[in-house]
Amino acid sequence: MKGGSIKRLDTPAATSQRMSRQKSRNTRVEVELRKRLHGAGLRYRVHRRPVLGVRREADVVFTAARVAVFVDGCFWHGCPLHATWPKTNAEFWREKIDGNRRRDANTDARLAEAGWLVVRVWEHEGVDAAAARIERAVAERRPNQNGVK
Repeated sequence: MKGGSIKRLDTPAATSQRMSRQKSRNTRVEVELRKRLHGAGLRYRVHRRPVLGVRREADVVFTAARVAVFVDGCFWHGCPLHATWPKTNAEFWREKIDGNRRRDANTDARLAEAGWLVVRVWEHEGVDAAAARIERAVAERRPNQNGVK
């Protein structure tokens, strides 16, 4: 967050260690989704910044179609269906997750301004349904053989 407005997290050692082991890349859902997309014949880049100068890294990027996919964890991104709110350090976590949501909205807006379509997939979403949604988005935006959309 800008300005360092989030307070320092003060947790027991076990909680701190557990949280530090949370993966931010190549989660089970990400890997399964990529396998499904690759199996459908789609080719993509992994963990790339779609737009130069915008410090946001998408989980899956379809450069020709200009589609950026973000796989969002229910806890970290505040899923309206499955987010849980910790009782310990509740204010810290509320600020952290609200900040993540604001950053996600800002990312969506900045990429859209640059001509990209953002597809967000919740970790609880079925991989097949998410892959089908992404396949449709890529097909609609992919240039044809003559390089025309």
